[in-house]
Amino acid sequence: MSDEPVRTSGGEIVRRAGVVATGTLTSRILGAIRDAVVAAVFALGATDAFWLAFTIPNALRVLLGEGAVSAAFVPVFTEVRERESMARARQFYGNLIGAMALVLLVVTVVGIAGAPWIVKGYAWGFQRDEALFETTVTLTRLLFPYIFLMGISALMMGALYASKRFAAPAFAPALLNISLITAALLLAPLLVDLGWPAIFALAAGALLGGVLQIAAQLPSLRKENLIVRPRIGFGDIYVRKCARLMVPLLAGLGVYQLNVLLSRLFASFLPTGSVSYLYYGQRLAEIPQGMFALAIASAALPALSDAVAKGDEEEAKRLFRHALRLSLFVAVPSAVALAVLAEPAATVFFGRGHYDAAAIHETTRSLVWQAAGIWAVASVRTIVPMFHAHNDTRTPVIASAFNLVAFVTLSFVLMGPMQHAGLAAATSAAAVTQLVALLWLLHRRSGDLGLAEVQASVLRIVVASAVMGGVVWAGARLGQWSNGGNDPRNVAVFAATAVAGLGTYLLVAAALGSPELRDLKAAIQRRVRA
Repeated sequence: MSDEPVRTSGGEIVRRAGVVATGTLTSRILGAIRDAVVAAVFALGATDAFWLAFTIPNALRVLLGEGAVSAAFVPVFTEVRERESMARARQFYGNLIGAMALVLLVVTVVGIAGAPWIVKGYAWGFQRDEALFETTVTLTRLLFPYIFLMGISALMMGALYASKRFAAPAFAPALLNISLITAALLLAPLLVDLGWPAIFALAAGALLGGVLQIAAQLPSLRKENLIVRPRIGFGDIYVRKCARLMVPLLAGLGVYQLNVLLSRLFASFLPTGSVSYLYYGQRLAEIPQGMFALAIASAALPALSDAVAKGDEEEAKRLFRHALRLSLFVAVPSAVALAVLAEPAATVFFGRGHYDAAAIHETTRSLVWQAAGIWAVASVRTIVPMFHAHNDTRTPVIASAFNLVAFVTLSFVLMGPMQHAGLAAATSAAAVTQLVALLWLLHRRSGDLGLAEVQASVLRIVVASAVMGGVVWAGARLGQWSNGGNDPRNVAVFAATAVAGLGTYLLVAAALGSPELRDLKAAIQRRVRA
C-alpha cells in the first residue's frame, strides 16, 4: 500500500465524509423508520423497558467498541504502518482482536449474571413496578451478547477507516435497523402466539443485526488483506500502547455514559413514558449528527493522524479548521430546523398506533431542548479527534468532567419543574460547557488555531439558518398536527417544508459565498465524474 502525500486536501475529507454520511444517513433513515414502527407496535411501558435495556449494552459498546478501541486503534495502526510495515500492522491488528475478544467475552458473561444489579443502577425507579423491572432485567440479559458482536464489528470498522475504506463500515449499521424493523413486524406477533412478551422480538433483532454487521465488513477486510488470525496479544507493545491510550479515553467516554446512566436513572422516577420521550427526541436530534457531523469526525481522524505522524502540525490545524467549518455548516441549520419543526417531526415519525397526542407533545418538548445542543455536540465530536491524532486521550477527559458537573447540577435544578424536558435541556447545556472547555484546552496545547476563519463561516451560517428558520416556521403552520402522522396532508406539509427549508438555506449560503457549500459541490461533482 503506497503512502499518501503529506498534504491531504480538505476536499478529500469532504469526499470521505460524503461516503460515511451517505451510509450513516441510510442507517439514520432506517433508524427513524425503526423507531416509528416500535412506537406504533409496542406500548410505552414496553418501550421504556427495551430502550433502557438496550442503553446498557450500548453504553459498554461505545466504551469497549467503536468509541475507545476505534479511536485509540486508528492512530496506532497508522503509526505502525508508517514507521514499520503493513505486515507488522496486520500482526498488531490480530493481537488486538484476540485481546479485545477475551475482554468483551468476560464483560458479556458478567453482564448477563449481574443484570438485576445493573438495571437497578440505571433504573432504580423501575422497582416500583415489579413486572416492568423483571422485563427490563430479562431484556438486558438477552441483549448483553450484542456487546461482544459490536465490539468485534467496531475493530473491523477501525481497520477499514485506517485503510481509507469507508463504504462498508458506514453502511453496515443499517443492517441493525433492518433487523429490528423485521423483528417488530414479523417476529413479535409470533412470540405473542407462543405466550412470550412481544418486546422480546427486538432483542432477537438486535443480536441478528450485530452478526450481519460483522458479515458485511468481511469482504472489504479481505480486499485489504486484513482477515487475520486473532491472537491474545496482551504482550504486543502496540497493543499495550493502544491500551494506555484507551484508559483515559475510557474515562472520558465513561463520563458521557455516566450522563446517559444518570439521565435514565432520573427519568425512571418520572411518569411512565419519560425514558421513551427522551430516547425518541434523542434519535431525531442524532439524525443530522450522524448524517454529517460524525461522518466528518470519522473521515478526518485518519487524515489528522497522517499529518501528525509526519510532523506537519500546521497541516493538522488546517484540516481541523476545515472539518469544524463543515460540521457547523450542517449542525447549525439542523438545530434550527429541528427546533422549529419539533411538533411536526414528532407527529410524522411517531404519531400513530400506541403513540397518542400526549406522547407526541412530550416528545416535542424533549426534541426542542435536545435540538438546541446539536451544534455543540457536533463541534465536540470534531474537536476531540484533534487530540486523538496526537495520541492525547487524557486531555478530553478534563472537558468531559466539566460536562458531567454541568449536567448533574442542571438536571437537579430542571427535572422538577420541566421533568424529562429538563433532562434534555441539561444535556444540551452540558455539551456547550464541554465545547468551551475543549477549545480552551486545545488552544493551550496547540497554540493559535486560526479560528477567525471559522468565525467568519459561522456568521454566514447563522444568517442563512435564520432565514431558513423563518421559511420553515411559515410552512409548518399549514399542517394539522392534531390529526396524527397518518394524515397524508401532514406528511406532505412536513416533506415540502423540509425541502423548502433546505433549498432556502443552500440558496442563502450560496449568495453569501459560503466556501463550505463550494467544497460540498466540488466533492459531489468529483464523485459523479468518478
